[in-house]
Amino acid sequence: MNPTRKRRLITVTAVLVAGLVAGTLVVMALGSNLAYLYTPSEVLAGETGERARFRLGGMVKDGSIQRTEGTLENSFAVSDGDAELVVEYTGILPDLFRENQAVIATGSMQDGRFIATEVLAKHDETYMPREVAEKMEAAHVKHNVDDSKATY
Repeated sequence: MNPTRKRRLITVTAVLVAGLVAGTLVVMALGSNLAYLYTPSEVLAGETGERARFRLGGMVKDGSIQRTEGTLENSFAVSDGDAELVVEYTGILPDLFRENQAVIATGSMQDGRFIATEVLAKHDETYMPREVAEKMEAAHVKHNVDDSKATY
């Protein structure tokens, strides 16, 4: 084989291997940073791993917000209409955070509790994250179908 062709072949092979290694590292890094959105009923049904990091979405239950005096510790219940899950968060809650409003909390389950590292509140009266809206609508449709089958 011609030395020039051999050098080109080695160079092309090295570039391809480097590209594959870089692509694999990027995919692995992105995969570890993904946080999927779940509703409380999906979490309680066991659709998440015990230590997996994910987002919990739903509505803040009326009367569930509790703040510990003198600390930044907060707890509140998030509901999707079927189930509710208590969220514990240490930090300053967003200004728009309040009862009966949509919220997304990022964190993980630890010893049967959802420990949030970040809490996001909706920003206006009509906004709800698309994923939360779709899952809440599915729960609403399910409840309406169940109610129509009930005999009174």
